[in-house]
Amino acid sequence: MHTVIRSASKEVVLGHDQKFCIIGERINPTGRRIFQEQLRAGDLSAIERDVAAQVAGGAMVLDVNMGVPLTDEADLLGRAITLVQSTCDLPICIDSSVVEALEAGLKAYEGRALVNSITAEDDRMAAILPLVKKYDAAVIALPNDHDEIPMEPEKRIALVEKIVRVATTEYGIAIEDIVIDPLAMPIGADPQVGRSFFTTVSMIRERWGLNTTCGAGNNSFGMPGRDDLGASFLPMAIASGLTSAIMDARSPRMVRAVRAADVVMGNDEWGMAWISEHRAAQAAEKAAQEAASA
Repeated sequence: MHTVIRSASKEVVLGHDQKFCIIGERINPTGRRIFQEQLRAGDLSAIERDVAAQVAGGAMVLDVNMGVPLTDEADLLGRAITLVQSTCDLPICIDSSVVEALEAGLKAYEGRALVNSITAEDDRMAAILPLVKKYDAAVIALPNDHDEIPMEPEKRIALVEKIVRVATTEYGIAIEDIVIDPLAMPIGADPQVGRSFFTTVSMIRERWGLNTTCGAGNNSFGMPGRDDLGASFLPMAIASGLTSAIMDARSPRMVRAVRAADVVMGNDEWGMAWISEHRAAQAAEKAAQEAASA
């Protein structure tokens, strides 16, 4: 099953037979005090630097979140989307919990966006799925509701079933345009959450063939050596059926782990992309050494 998103000039396809999709997470003010202050002052210049860093790291899609307290998030997100589109040609994942901001972002966007996100809550689906349909977008859905964030894979699957049923039958969303976030949770809080996540991903793939994503950093939250944990978590998740992740593309260790998984899973035919990137890195290293000795 393929989920297609695109910018004005570039298309990205999520699928189990496709290369793993890196969704660059950095354009997000959460936990970034200085960035928040800049955005409140109307200074969006840091966004251009973040875009450049994520693109250089290997991002294929950019997640854009402008959730800054005490701002007009709808206006800010619309302007940020326009700026990102003027800076690069990657498709965008429009990320907000505010419905008005999501619509402002969708109005500003030129292409087919990925909307982040809905849950299994009836009011959340009723507010956002009509926008997804109106603007011909794809949507990320999380299997939690008003009652809980379930830990058991079976409960998560029951909520995925509800989301799929409601989205397809009540709102006319194509099933391939539903991307499930199976809820990666902090391993430091519960040593079983990794296994639960992998099991959930596998069950989603086996039952529906849906594409999946997650916040890759959630699994290692609060732990030391987070890049090392991420570089282990992601290939295991890919083997279970994960097809994309919202992650920091500035981490060479995690990006290499993902690219290596593409080779092992047979989604980088003959390892040609891996070989090409390896040779380019060798050439860059040699050039740097020659420049230093000159």
